[in-house]
Amino acid sequence: MRDTTIARNYAETLLVLAGKAGDLRGWGAMLDEVAKAMEHDATLRLFLESPRVPASRKNDVLSKAFQDRLPRILVRYLQSLVLHRRQMLIPTIAREYMDLVDEQEGRLHARVTVAREADGETQAMIVTQLSRMFGKTVVPHISVDPAILGGVVIHVGDTVLDGSVRKRLSSLRRRMLTGR
Repeated sequence: MRDTTIARNYAETLLVLAGKAGDLRGWGAMLDEVAKAMEHDATLRLFLESPRVPASRKNDVLSKAFQDRLPRILVRYLQSLVLHRRQMLIPTIAREYMDLVDEQEGRLHARVTVAREADGETQAMIVTQLSRMFGKTVVPHISVDPAILGGVVIHVGDTVLDGSVRKRLSSLRRRMLTGR
């Protein structure tokens, strides 16, 4: 199994646990903090990676470190990851978990590329149009790329909507050269 598939399975389990606790976003934030700590703290990462440190020792450290900071069930979940040697997937699990929460709450993330900085009104119009088009709340991640000349390029999952001037000019050029 690929790591993302395994992480997705663990994220689905966590989603059920968080749903029972009634705090999907809160649990996601807590897991994200653990993931960020793993990504930024080399000592923690090496400790969790090391095959020389027994799982029981790792779980003792996790228990002591998070006993007052995280819900007991979440700590036990993390300990279960350690027991199954999946602790290095925590950052991937955190991303998959937030994707599942977004999916459950009817939210999509879109990468939106514009030729120049978009003002608040333009951003709101983009969100409104995309939300209407996809039937879900769209969270835009806007970037600027002057190379598209004008218009907008939108990526939502595997879907690409290219309404850039560069694309239109390229299409026009192709039609003029082929006579179609």
